[in-house]
Amino acid sequence: MTQVYRSGQLYGTGLPARLTPHEVRTRTFDPRRRGVDPDQVREFQTLVADELTDLHRRVRLLSEENERLKRALRDWQTMHARECRPPNQGHW
Repeated sequence: MTQVYRSGQLYGTGLPARLTPHEVRTRTFDPRRRGVDPDQVREFQTLVADELTDLHRRVRLLSEENERLKRALRDWQTMHARECRPPNQGHW
């Protein structure tokens, strides 16, 4: 869980901490008597780390696209609001 300090107190945001590709690649495991093949573990870690790298890149690109679309919508709404004001029907 990601932790943030608020007013000197530790405050959890409710969001899990992101696992980085580097953490996956460098993770070590305790040896066991009848463990798994270390080469297969490293190969799997590489695959997972590469997938994480791609997913992080996609999230960043989608966040940028989302911000671009929000700006475009705000600009359109502002322009549309200026052009479509109803005429004043009051006595004043």
